[in-house]
Amino acid sequence: MLYWAIVFLVIALIAGVLGFGGIAGTAASIAEILFFIFIVFFVIALVMGLMTGRRPPVP
Repeated sequence: MLYWAIVFLVIALIAGVLGFGGIAGTAASIAEILFFIFIVFFVIALVMGLMTGRRPPVP
C-alpha cells in the first residue's frame, strides 16, 4: 500500500510539473489517503505483534 501511495505521489509531482493541476490534485489526494490507511494498518500490526509476541523465558 505504501508503494501505491508513492506511485500516486510521483504521478502528482509529474502532472504538476507538466501543468495538469486537476490530475495532480487528484493523485495527491489519493496518495494522502493511501498513506494514512497504510499508517493505520502499520499501527494495528505493530500493536498486535507486541501483544502476541514471544516473551522471554523466566528462569
